[in-house]
Amino acid sequence: MKIKTSDADSRKKFYTALYHTMIVPATFSDVTGESRGADGKVYKDNSNQYTIFSLWDTYRAAMPLSSIIHPERHSDMINTMINIAEQQGRLPVWHLWGNETDCMVGNPGIIAVADALVKNQPGFDRDRAYKALLATANDTARGGGYRDQYGYIPSDFMHESIAFDMEYAIADGAMARAAEAMGDTANVRKFTERSHSYRNYFDKTTGYVRGRMADGSWRTPFDPNSTTHRADDYCEGNAWQYTWLVPQDLDGLVELFGSKEATVAHLDSLFTTSSHLTGADVSPDISGLIGQYAHGNEPSHHTIYFYTMLGEPDKAADRIRQVLDEFYTVEPDGLAGNEDAGQMSAWYILSALGFYQVEPASGRYWFGSPIFDEAEIAVEKGKFTVKTINNSPENKYIRKVTLNGEPYDKMYIMHDDIVNGGELIFEMGPAK
Repeated sequence: MKIKTSDADSRKKFYTALYHTMIVPATFSDVTGESRGADGKVYKDNSNQYTIFSLWDTYRAAMPLSSIIHPERHSDMINTMINIAEQQGRLPVWHLWGNETDCMVGNPGIIAVADALVKNQPGFDRDRAYKALLATANDTARGGGYRDQYGYIPSDFMHESIAFDMEYAIADGAMARAAEAMGDTANVRKFTERSHSYRNYFDKTTGYVRGRMADGSWRTPFDPNSTTHRADDYCEGNAWQYTWLVPQDLDGLVELFGSKEATVAHLDSLFTTSSHLTGADVSPDISGLIGQYAHGNEPSHHTIYFYTMLGEPDKAADRIRQVLDEFYTVEPDGLAGNEDAGQMSAWYILSALGFYQVEPASGRYWFGSPIFDEAEIAVEKGKFTVKTINNSPENKYIRKVTLNGEPYDKMYIMHDDIVNGGELIFEMGPAK
């Protein structure tokens, strides 16, 4: 990538972030092409095998960014994940030096592989990939069996039940898109329906997701500001953050809130409420707070872009610029939270360019607020250039868009439009 800007600090932050996104995953293959598989056996592959897959973090922005800027390496990573699935029976959760740690919640490997499949990325076997996806999605371990029995994970059966189930629901949304790409209509229906399981936790009387027991009752007492690190119904978060963890089904969340206007009002309150946290053991991962929006941890990373999706792009621009300015600095402590294998920096890279992939395995990147005069990205078919006109701290709102010289009226751009090369121009303006 090449960027043009008069802001030296933003340039330094951008290229530091770009470096951070490439530290891991790390090459696991020896010079001979051999590597140790998840089953302990030694394999020799035609492609490089990778390790350190912090997928709960990186499926959100780091993996989509990788699919744009180095597709060959990204395909090798996908091949590694497929190999792991065939060796251990399911896609990786958090793989480290050939071992499954099962660290963190959900099935993030599904999201990463489904995303590559939906984007029709070359370099891996789609049938093998889909077989691995189905095997993982139908696995009953780690709470999956409870979802089959109850439709959700009862909070009296497992710690972090909400977090597990809601991350599984995101993976199900990705599975539905993968099934669609493979022409598997039965599984499109199955996984779309299952991706709505989070709705069981939504309490319309409070407007938050909260613990739900096997008998259907709510966990009490309830405090949306409460967090007990790795020992409550959430995972490194609280009800404020997890209520918005539905990138696969924003329309469904709007329906639960009652209207688009009510949803926007609730989203506004996320950023304006007190940042005070309560609980016996407050999670240190809840950091980078604006109200109860926590940029220092991954479950919040898509949430600002909901404003664009809800027809309020100026509100998205306000918060994106605030995060880019305040939570990323050129100092040694320049990140608002754990780098998490490049995810924190990948958010910066994509957001600084002006777009972010919210929905799992959609190939759709929603617009935010670009900060550079020009950015040139080397892609498969040449280069993709992002330019801004009249951009400044005051003129941070997108007022007009052209794509390859033609007027463009959508508030998102597709993956194919980026990797095929071209020119995206944002005309910026002041607040209305």
